[in-house]
Amino acid sequence: MVEDLTGKLTALAWALFLLSWSIGWTLRGSPIPSSKVKRVGNSLIEDSMWAALWLALGTTVFAVIVKLAGIVSEVLIGGG
Repeated sequence: MVEDLTGKLTALAWALFLLSWSIGWTLRGSPIPSSKVKRVGNSLIEDSMWAALWLALGTTVFAVIVKLAGIVSEVLIGGG
Protein backbone atom coordinates (compact mmCIF):
# COMPACT_ATOMS: atom_id res chain seq x y z
CA MET A 1 0.00 0.00 0.00
CA VAL A 2 2.76 2.46 0.93
CA GLU A 3 4.74 1.64 -2.21
CA ASP A 4 1.65 2.09 -4.39
CA LEU A 5 0.83 5.46 -2.83
CA THR A 6 4.45 6.55 -3.11
CA GLY A 7 4.52 5.58 -6.77
CA LYS A 8 1.37 7.55 -7.53
CA LEU A 9 2.58 10.64 -5.67
CA THR A 10 5.97 10.47 -7.36
CA ALA A 11 4.36 10.18 -10.79
CA LEU A 12 2.16 13.19 -10.00
CA ALA A 13 5.16 15.20 -8.81
CA TRP A 14 7.13 14.40 -11.98
CA ALA A 15 4.11 15.36 -14.09
CA LEU A 16 3.91 18.72 -12.30
CA PHE A 17 7.64 19.20 -12.87
CA LEU A 18 7.25 18.56 -16.61
CA LEU A 19 4.26 20.90 -16.77
CA SER A 20 6.02 23.79 -15.04
CA TRP A 21 9.22 23.21 -17.01
CA SER A 22 7.36 23.26 -20.35
CA ILE A 23 5.35 26.35 -19.37
CA GLY A 24 8.60 28.07 -18.38
CA TRP A 25 10.22 27.32 -21.73
CA THR A 26 7.06 28.41 -23.54
CA LEU A 27 7.03 31.76 -21.72
CA ARG A 28 10.78 32.24 -22.12
CA GLY A 29 10.66 31.65 -25.86
CA SER A 30 7.41 33.48 -26.50
CA PRO A 31 7.37 36.30 -29.04
CA ILE A 32 5.86 38.64 -26.44
CA PRO A 33 8.19 41.66 -26.20
CA SER A 34 7.70 42.02 -22.44
CA SER A 35 10.86 41.14 -20.52
CA LYS A 36 8.75 40.44 -17.43
CA VAL A 37 7.16 37.44 -19.16
CA LYS A 38 10.59 36.09 -20.10
CA ARG A 39 11.81 36.54 -16.50
CA VAL A 40 8.79 34.59 -15.24
CA GLY A 41 9.66 31.85 -17.75
CA ASN A 42 13.28 31.80 -16.55
CA SER A 43 12.10 31.65 -12.95
CA LEU A 44 9.79 28.72 -13.69
CA ILE A 45 12.58 26.85 -15.46
CA GLU A 46 15.01 27.40 -12.58
CA ASP A 47 12.47 26.46 -9.93
CA SER A 48 11.41 23.34 -11.79
CA MET A 49 15.02 22.19 -12.13
CA TRP A 50 15.54 22.59 -8.37
CA ALA A 51 12.30 20.70 -7.81
CA ALA A 52 13.52 17.88 -10.06
CA LEU A 53 16.76 17.63 -8.10
CA TRP A 54 15.01 17.43 -4.74
CA LEU A 55 12.34 15.12 -6.13
CA ALA A 56 15.00 12.72 -7.40
CA LEU A 57 16.92 12.81 -4.12
CA GLY A 58 13.79 12.44 -2.00
CA THR A 59 12.44 9.61 -4.11
CA THR A 60 15.73 7.74 -3.83
CA VAL A 61 15.95 8.17 -0.06
CA PHE A 62 12.31 7.16 0.42
CA ALA A 63 12.76 4.08 -1.79
CA VAL A 64 15.73 2.99 0.31
CA ILE A 65 13.73 3.50 3.51
CA VAL A 66 10.78 1.50 2.16
CA LYS A 67 13.12 -1.29 1.04
CA LEU A 68 14.86 -1.43 4.43
CA ALA A 69 11.51 -1.40 6.25
CA GLY A 70 10.39 -4.33 4.10
CA ILE A 71 13.55 -6.28 4.88
CA VAL A 72 13.28 -5.58 8.62
CA SER A 73 9.60 -6.50 8.60
CA GLU A 74 10.33 -9.75 6.76
CA VAL A 75 13.09 -10.67 9.21
CA LEU A 76 11.00 -9.86 12.27
CA ILE A 77 7.80 -11.49 11.06
CA GLY A 78 9.23 -14.29 8.88
CA GLY A 79 12.18 -15.27 11.05
CA GLY A 80 10.29 -15.03 14.34
